[in-house]
Amino acid sequence: MIKRIKIAAALSGLMMSQAVMAAAPETSHWSYTGDTGPAYWADIDDDFSMCGLGRNQSPVDIDGAIDAELPPLQLDYATTGTRVFNNGHTVQVASPEGNTLTLDGDLFILQQMHFHAPSEHTVDGRRFPLEAHLVHSDKDGNLAVVTVLFEQGEENAALRSLADSLPDTASERADVTDTVNFTQMLPAQHDYYRLNGSLTTPPCSEGVRWVIMQSTQDISSDQVESFSAAIGDANNRPLQPLNARVPLK
Repeated sequence: MIKRIKIAAALSGLMMSQAVMAAAPETSHWSYTGDTGPAYWADIDDDFSMCGLGRNQSPVDIDGAIDAELPPLQLDYATTGTRVFNNGHTVQVASPEGNTLTLDGDLFILQQMHFHAPSEHTVDGRRFPLEAHLVHSDKDGNLAVVTVLFEQGEENAALRSLADSLPDTASERADVTDTVNFTQMLPAQHDYYRLNGSLTTPPCSEGVRWVIMQSTQDISSDQVESFSAAIGDANNRPLQPLNARVPLK
């Protein structure tokens, strides 16, 4: 029960597109730099202890994945997002009702999509300029995250209106000039890696099911600059050890 309460609290934090971030005590402030950066997260608040003690933490380098003949992804993204929010750590788009992922026989509802620049996960040691996390939860508060990696290339038409609308001030919201189509965020090929891990931000709760798309999406250098400028400091947690985990594909 305690684990479910903590995961539910973490999900509440992830869904801050629905409310302006409340002022938190100074002891709970975390960041990506200095003495409130990732190396110190576990010391900032007792609720963040898993950031230092967890054995199944994220992100990781996807290396040596085993071919497990994973079933096709069951994604049904029927609605689009229209609002983007800067919560001081990332920029995120809330998902209306109607977007789902079925994984391991469980139904997960898409809550929001947010971004990390540069990428948090790497593949065979390669880092990418941008990573999108599509965060889903089931009826019990368990989390599943679909991850899309972007590599520099042509302009990404699906990101165009979002990149042009990004708020660059914490707690600022903005209307997207055109709707954000979550389906178009995904690569055409839906082959993926599977790994159990954690939230990549405090409280670093474990038990998160990660689905990392094998194919990448293009993004232009100008679009990368737009996301980086809105996010501010690089918001990628350092890589965590796999320990006994083996990625599947």
